[in-house]
Parts: sequence; C-alpha cells; structure tokens
Amino acid sequence: MKIAVIGATGRAGREIVAELVRRGHQVTAIARHPEKAQADPLVTAVAGDANDAAGLAPLIAGHDAVVSAVMFLNSDPAILVDAVRRAGVPRYLVVGGAGSLEVAPGLRLIDTPDFPDAYKAEASKGAAFLDYLRGVSDIDWTFLSPSALFFEGPRTGKFRLGDDALLTDGGNSSISFADYAIAMADEIERPAHSRRRFTVGY
Repeated sequence: MKIAVIGATGRAGREIVAELVRRGHQVTAIARHPEKAQADPLVTAVAGDANDAAGLAPLIAGHDAVVSAVMFLNSDPAILVDAVRRAGVPRYLVVGGAGSLEVAPGLRLIDTPDFPDAYKAEASKGAAFLDYLRGVSDIDWTFLSPSALFFEGPRTGKFRLGDDALLTDGGNSSISFADYAIAMADEIERPAHSRRRFTVGY
C-alpha cells in the first residue's frame, strides 16, 4: 500500500512509519523537518504543514490511506479533513488521545479529579477532534486512542483492543509507541473500525 503519515518525525509518527516499512508499504513521511524522517528506500520524506489544507492535499493525493500523527494543540480537524477531501484519499486515521476515553459510563478520563493539569489542554483538543470526526460522514475515518501512559518501550505484539473505555491492567493503563504502531498498521491493512474510535493497551 501507499500510505502518507503527517507528523512522521514525532514519537508516534516515527514508530508508525517504521512499522509500515517493516511490512513493506511505501510511506510518504510528511513533516516540518523532513530531514529527520526515517531513511529507507520505502520512505519518501517531504515538507508539509498540517495547517495548510491547500498545500497538504497534493502531498497526500494518490495514497491508499493517510495517518495524522500531529499534536492536537498544533492542528485543526477541519483543516486536516478538508485536505483529505481535496486529495480524495479513501481512508483517514488519527493518532488519538486517552483523555476522551471513559473510566466509567459517562465519565471521561480527562474529567477525573487526578487528571494532570499539564495534559488537559492537549487532551481537551483531542476530545474536540474526536467530536468533530463523529460529525463527518463523507470520509472513512478511524481514531485510535492509546492508553493513559503512552511511552517509549519495546515492540511486543501483545496487547488488547477496546472501544470507548480506558483499558487497564492491574490498575495500570499503558501502551508503547511501538505496539501502538502495530495496532495502527493492522487497522490500515484490515479495516475494522470505520468511522469509529477504538483503543489499544496492555
């Protein structure tokens, strides 16, 4: 497949690019600093701005899928969706956040008393991004939320998938960027969550 990754040099983006290359896909790595992208014959690194729909559209046109791995505080869902529409890409996948996941029916993680203030702005924008996507019916989108702790760690290939509830294991909620990338690549290859959010965790 031919897949574009916006935000390809961030922590999640880099692992997603690496996983897609591992599987033999052609990847267009889009970033503000493309020179930082993974060097590989299957990777074409290009400069792109997530906040410029007109400039982004030609970069992602002709791909089978596009993955958005940019921080929510640095992006606008309307602009990104507009770029996907202009480009005519059939699938749009988003590296989501954990804040909008439910810890109890109707109670989101971001709304719990112990949610760190330092992450509230990003988490709030992530929740708003998901709300925006849920109103989009003309694009085949998927929003993949990580667990609460999203960390640099090993690629184990052992994890669980869920829907809108935060996944926990013995009170902990975590997933490595490498294992998250496996779940994202699996979804690209075998779509199972069309116009839905799902989550991955140990």
